[in-house]
Amino acid sequence: NLTTALKGEAKTQGTWGEFILERALEDSGLVRGREYDVQDSRRNEEGDRQQPDVVIRLPEDRRIVVDSKVSLVGFERYASADNDDDREAALNSHLQSVRTHIKTLSEKNYPDLYGFESLDFTLLFIPVEPAFLVAVQADPDLYGMAWKKHIVLVSPTTLLATLRVVESVWRIERITESVRPSSASQTKVAPNSSSHARSAPLAAVAMIATRGFNLR
Repeated sequence: NLTTALKGEAKTQGTWGEFILERALEDSGLVRGREYDVQDSRRNEEGDRQQPDVVIRLPEDRRIVVDSKVSLVGFERYASADNDDDREAALNSHLQSVRTHIKTLSEKNYPDLYGFESLDFTLLFIPVEPAFLVAVQADPDLYGMAWKKHIVLVSPTTLLATLRVVESVWRIERITESVRPSSASQTKVAPNSSSHARSAPLAAVAMIATRGFNLR
């Protein structure tokens, strides 16, 4: 359960994060192996193997990488602290953990791993809603700092909302493909509707960003 996961080692927390992430993917209606891949392993230009937690597929062979390995040790201490001094120290530890993971994730440069296929951002998934809220409310600059490093912070709520937008994009894409007319005169209209549907993934990322900044 959540309490056990928070009190566990980094590997236990990582497994919990991956579980919550995949449950959100399933709840959104996306299908594994069709709209997203888990533990997709590739080598970067230096020959090092990298393995993102989840890669979400978008129309036109685009990708969004999602990472769920942020440590929640500091947040667990914050939540269980019984005095203000311990609570403040734990909160600072939690914030530092998130900042460190933002930096580490940025250095991995997952978008470069997928080249043109990837959007310019990696989603850093914080799998416990209160841990996300505490961090962005305690440090109003945290979200902006991550944004500048091409990292977007997401919680279970904001991630699920985004995944459902992506699922809608795919549904529209499939409908558009199935009814696309074959005559030359009609096909002049069809690409506009298709490109409109395909612009939605970028709108989804923008929605996450706006949602995050509104938490200030």
